[in-house]
Amino acid sequence: MTSSDRPTLGVGLIGHAFMGAAHSQAWRTAPHFFDLPLRPQLTVLAGRDRARVTDAAARLGWASVETDWRRVVERPDVGLVDVCTPGDTHAEIAIAALEAGKHVLCEKPLANSVAEAEAMAEAAARAAARGVRSMVGFTYRRVPAVALARQLVAEGRLGRIRHVRAAYLQDWIADPSAPMSWRLEKDKAGSGALGDIGAHIVDLTQHITGEVITGVSALTETFVRERPLAASGSGLSGVAGEGMGEVTVDDAALFLGRFSGGAVATFEATRFALGRKNGIRIELNGSEGSLAFDFEDMNVLEFYDGTEPAETAGFRRIIVTEPEHPYVGAWWPAGHGLGYEHGFTHQVVDLITAIAKDADPAPSFADGLQVQRVLDAVERSAANDSVFTRI
Repeated sequence: MTSSDRPTLGVGLIGHAFMGAAHSQAWRTAPHFFDLPLRPQLTVLAGRDRARVTDAAARLGWASVETDWRRVVERPDVGLVDVCTPGDTHAEIAIAALEAGKHVLCEKPLANSVAEAEAMAEAAARAAARGVRSMVGFTYRRVPAVALARQLVAEGRLGRIRHVRAAYLQDWIADPSAPMSWRLEKDKAGSGALGDIGAHIVDLTQHITGEVITGVSALTETFVRERPLAASGSGLSGVAGEGMGEVTVDDAALFLGRFSGGAVATFEATRFALGRKNGIRIELNGSEGSLAFDFEDMNVLEFYDGTEPAETAGFRRIIVTEPEHPYVGAWWPAGHGLGYEHGFTHQVVDLITAIAKDADPAPSFADGLQVQRVLDAVERSAANDSVFTRI
């Protein structure tokens, strides 16, 4: 069967800013490089402003537009709803789509509160019983080096995990004159660096280790409490206008944690680390070996085999660009690196494959709920003098 003969899956994307553009690229690209069981169609793009969403649809390759997300959910030519809106709307949109029988991909973090995430996970479980699938977009799971790290841990190459170290370091709001955005408003974003980027390292460490975080001791800080209101914005940047707005989220979050297998952990999430652009750093130390990953060198995984003789043992730098590595074989010749956008394409591939197999994709909404519970425990610990808070 040729790709043009395969069943189609109409996709409706809600939101067309930074994440909307990344998801659009993935939906366009996936069927051109991977042999997919379903052929995604970029059916409709939704945004509140008709002129802006029409322009975005033309640029990003969508066939039609809507200005009300409810119309996307209602459309018979949409089989999957992709939610790329701020967190305060995730629950309403995703639950409505699932109840309407649409598969759902929802950006992270899953929700702005545990209660919302619980409602979403419950809706997902009900929908799954009817064959309707859902997934939360923790895209960094799909980086080939991260997938290889998880594989090495699952194979026992690190032995029992003892230490987990994770940091997500950015600097895009380190300048106090950088303008306000929805990511700095708690009612829209839920939290600041904690939910925006801390959620990623919570998910990544749980994913790589195959364990869950069972408790945390945390502190958070807001360094700049007022910022200029934005006259305009694009992606993570904006142009300051007149007036000032209150920052109601954290700028940085740091916490200790324990994992279900006994490992101890440290986490740091900040958007004030000058010079760090998108530094996701993960290191695991086990009884038999160690591994380390940094997204700013995303095609590399460092691995230490503690069973080798001491005179030759050392960290080896694995260039994760061989056809045998996860996802890589569909792309370029060996040795040719991948980039940020490829994780989103791999996300589409895994989701479509699961839907076609009538299987539950991962990470599930239940996985997203577990991350939300960790974020909630971090906030409660920080508000209570860093007391150890169980999850």
